[in-house]
Amino acid sequence: MKITRIRVFKTDLPYVDGSYVWGAGNAISVASSAVVVIDTDAGLQGCGEFTPCGENYMVAHSEGVAALARLVAPRLIGEDPRQVARIERLMDHLVQGHGYAKAPFDAACWDLLGQATGQPVWMLMGGKLTDGAPMYRVAPQRELPDTIAEMDRHRASGYRQFQIKVGGDWAKDIERIRQTVPLLQPGEKAMADANQGWRVDDAIRVARATADLDFILEQPCRTYEECQQVRRVATQPMKLDECVTGLHAAQRIVADRGAEICCLKISNIGGLSKARRVRDYLVENRIPVVSEDTWGGQITTAAVAHFAASTPVEYLVNSTDLMNYNTRNTGIGGPTTAQGRLYATDTPGLGVTPDFESLGAPIATYGGDA
Repeated sequence: MKITRIRVFKTDLPYVDGSYVWGAGNAISVASSAVVVIDTDAGLQGCGEFTPCGENYMVAHSEGVAALARLVAPRLIGEDPRQVARIERLMDHLVQGHGYAKAPFDAACWDLLGQATGQPVWMLMGGKLTDGAPMYRVAPQRELPDTIAEMDRHRASGYRQFQIKVGGDWAKDIERIRQTVPLLQPGEKAMADANQGWRVDDAIRVARATADLDFILEQPCRTYEECQQVRRVATQPMKLDECVTGLHAAQRIVADRGAEICCLKISNIGGLSKARRVRDYLVENRIPVVSEDTWGGQITTAAVAHFAASTPVEYLVNSTDLMNYNTRNTGIGGPTTAQGRLYATDTPGLGVTPDFESLGAPIATYGGDA
């Protein structure tokens, strides 16, 4: 099997609830998605997607996929996409870093490998170890009554884990946590996610002022070192997110016992191939993980769902249905949700096909009739 054509698409994904406010003054109403579609001489077609949570999130930009494609796509034409490790090494040789832009190419190759072998991606990644990943739902920064109403709405849909966005005004954040966490029902969890938004001193103030409450403190500050300063004071379990960027970061976390939970955003780590290695290393060292990504539609959510399904159930804290955060699609088919759980398909590959009607015309084409 050989790659004959690579196309890059770009589409907007409007947020289903209007404005998504997070961290220190960040807000988006529309996310920009980049989708990669790879065609082969065997008649099979694979797809992958990258969507940042805002165009400056983690210095990642959807335009980066198109820029990377100009450099790597001509070299990938004629390669066998089933050789996912070879494709990964080839991209890393051609371009250092920018893993977020490589992630959709990597996912498309896993998709093709699954289709070619008649296996779902979760089987190729080790088998189904979680049948229905528990999901969380985000409660963006809003007025407190609106946040509480939103949590009730998601609870009624079966969600039992809530990510409460903080990271702006630390004094208001204390009140936000103190008003929402006590409303949790038996069996529910809450993460107070600052998305790197606090200074160290303010994060310490929040941790001390909420020490009597049971919740998870998520990525309070920008750097790993700053989060560790807070960790020395905080009594809450700590979840690291944005600073979990790859295997070296995971090794440092394990050596320091620097977190109770690690969030694995597939694109932030560089794609399914790299995320799998990081996940397996953390699980081997008894650190539970979250399966998710920066944002996305059906194609991203398919990758997230297969990654979650192949994670040991006792080490999977949660996942999320990013496709349901949008009013527009990137794919057709893909994972399903029921009673607060995310289910990967059992069909070959990622189990999702590009929604070309929604995606529109490609912004770049390599090979084929280009």
